[in-house]
Amino acid sequence: MDYRQRIIEEAAAMFRTYGIRAVTMDMLANQMGISKRTIYEVFKDKDELLKGVLKWMTKKQRILIDKTLNESENVIEAIFKILDIMTEHLRNMSPAFRLDMKRYHNDLVKKLKETGEFPYYKENKEIIIRGINQGIFRENIDIEITDKCMQEVIRMTNDNDIVSPDEFTNEKVIRDFYINYLRGISTQKGLDLINLYDKKRIKENKGHKN
Repeated sequence: MDYRQRIIEEAAAMFRTYGIRAVTMDMLANQMGISKRTIYEVFKDKDELLKGVLKWMTKKQRILIDKTLNESENVIEAIFKILDIMTEHLRNMSPAFRLDMKRYHNDLVKKLKETGEFPYYKENKEIIIRGINQGIFRENIDIEITDKCMQEVIRMTNDNDIVSPDEFTNEKVIRDFYINYLRGISTQKGLDLINLYDKKRIKENKGHKN
């Protein structure tokens, strides 16, 4: 592994744990056991490093989501698996990281979405089309409007002005809003699959708690 990749992966772990502003180049260098000069030889500043981290993180998520879509029996199974991936991703991300991204680096996230690099937005339309082809979603839904509505549900989970973390967990918001929206665009086949995987998830969660 080259220095660039090592720096990106270590910075990603530290950003997600402590937040972006709290992590300095000195801290990163000490953690890696290298000089700060070595980091600056690869990244001109912290902003460039953050861009590299975000691109690496979104690429990893995109590969995982593509793999999930291709290996699932149907889009509903894929969606439930992707929701688990999203939940795990959020759990491993400190509130400080998310707050720093929203307050100081929201433009970077917007650029990733605009360029199609943000995984949950990019794959959303493909999920809708696959669902229609599989007879799971209704044929008469407007794909573009449905895509934007589902993206809005995802966006709401990252907006603390709309959803208070003191009242709801991100997992509950994602599942309740997203799954209930899916019910509205589903055929009977889709509804049956949603109920099947939802019951399976509840049963598995109860098993983990016991």
